[in-house]
Amino acid sequence: MSRWMRAIADTGLAILVGILVGIAMSVATEPVLGSRPPDAIAYGLAAVIGGVLLFRRRSPLGVLLVTAACLLLYYGLEYPGITPAVPLALALYTAASGGLLVWSLGIAGLFVVLGLTIRPLHLGEPILPVLTDMTAQAGLLLAVVLLGETMRSRRVRLAEAGERLALVEAGREREAARRAAEERLRIAGEIHDVLSHTITGITIQAALADEVLDDRPADARTALRAIRTAAREATIELRSALGLLRTDDGETPPRVPAPGLGQVGELAGRARSAGLEATVVVKGEARRLPPAVDLAAFRVVQESVTNTIRHANAGTVQITLAYEPDALEVEVVDDGRPREGRDRRDEHPEAGGTSGYGLSGMGERASSLGGTLTAAPLPGGGFSVLVRLPIGDPA
Repeated sequence: MSRWMRAIADTGLAILVGILVGIAMSVATEPVLGSRPPDAIAYGLAAVIGGVLLFRRRSPLGVLLVTAACLLLYYGLEYPGITPAVPLALALYTAASGGLLVWSLGIAGLFVVLGLTIRPLHLGEPILPVLTDMTAQAGLLLAVVLLGETMRSRRVRLAEAGERLALVEAGREREAARRAAEERLRIAGEIHDVLSHTITGITIQAALADEVLDDRPADARTALRAIRTAAREATIELRSALGLLRTDDGETPPRVPAPGLGQVGELAGRARSAGLEATVVVKGEARRLPPAVDLAAFRVVQESVTNTIRHANAGTVQITLAYEPDALEVEVVDDGRPREGRDRRDEHPEAGGTSGYGLSGMGERASSLGGTLTAAPLPGGGFSVLVRLPIGDPA
């Protein structure tokens, strides 16, 4: 309801209450002689009782006290008695709905007690009719107060429900934003892994082709075919990853099989073509892995082999896959030594360096699956990357 509509409604209620109180005064009769008939003062009090209701939204307690004072003054001037329910009802309701329950009950109880004491003692009315009448009036006043308290409680519940709904909605938005951020990071990690490995392989094969182009053209053609194969595979994987970012129009992104440990042999072959003596060792019984674990393990091997080719100055690299009952351990060990003027740890921030980002992605992959990753130089030379990923009961 707009402010103007509320003002019109309050004005109408004030006029109505003033008229009703005036009518009650004019028709009131006193069973005991000596009461004075209503005059200008009495009707003036009726006007005040009605007019003060214009301020009930801004000062409900003030309106209640002024109404009660006017009614007490009316009774004190010995005008004919009227029921307190008519002049007090709206003021009591407003105060109770505004949270002033104690004040509302106190004012209502005051008039009930005054009626039960003054009418039999001062006016000499029979106690039984007075008790019956005041019981009815007390019930009416209590009903008005309880109605106001009920409306207040309802508003509070609605406000709390609105706040909870807003919190839930905000939580959903935060969760959606968090998942979107995680998905972007995952896609970025996939793109990093694919590009890093592919570009490294292409660079090495291109250098090899350049060296043997004149003397051994067959070997140069083999290197160029390897470049073409690597580029084609990288294009397919990149198209799959980037397709996840283009689903706003309802199109289904292209799907390709996710790489896994079944392609570790190909990684070893590419390492050999780069001049490394690469071996793959499998411990335990190889078995089907959860897709997320399979992909994470493959990416760890891929990133580790890529780092070995690019930075290790190594001659050998060994990939060990250990299948345990409830976990998979993947270790990539090389015999590389730092290039002149560099420290192997410079390429691995988790091992104490600052410049590399590959192991950051490996560590995030491992931790997201409840696993751990350790990367450190070996005492006798070389570098080890060890990741342990839980896979649950093989059954």
